[in-house]
Amino acid sequence: MPARKKAKSHRRPETPFRHDRKGRALQEIGATIVAGGKGPSVVEEIAELVQRTCKYRWVGVYKIKRKDFVIEAATNKMKPACPRFPVTQGLSAKAKEERRTVMVPDVRKEPCFLPNFWSTKSEVIVPIIDDEHDRVLGVINVESAKVNAFDKSDRDFLEGVARIIWRALR
Repeated sequence: MPARKKAKSHRRPETPFRHDRKGRALQEIGATIVAGGKGPSVVEEIAELVQRTCKYRWVGVYKIKRKDFVIEAATNKMKPACPRFPVTQGLSAKAKEERRTVMVPDVRKEPCFLPNFWSTKSEVIVPIIDDEHDRVLGVINVESAKVNAFDKSDRDFLEGVARIIWRALR
């Protein structure tokens, strides 16, 4: 008997991102926000989910209040050295002003780095932008004790979180 050709599937390939831990975390965050979640306790839950998902050492969410970045949520019960600082200082100011993610592979080479922890070696800061009013509400700050700790997948994930979390900060 001649070998039969395998019929081609007309199903669309599934997006692998939706099935990995980061994709599931984004879906969980989105569901929380859609259900009306907002305020400091929800932001704290989201920060902890982000930290657990990627095993980050520390995740902080800062909200802009008047002319300062003020810590809204922090993980691992670690208190940052800078729980409040002017919106004109540090790498958070750069992320806010440029409205883009700032990734710093080695903070020792960055003159405007404001240290939250003496052991921080690399950092990523993502602006949280209110899409409805086109303004920066705050930043997500993730720090590591390792040099070059973050890559494109971390940036993409954290930017996805920022696109969702702004509704909880309003």
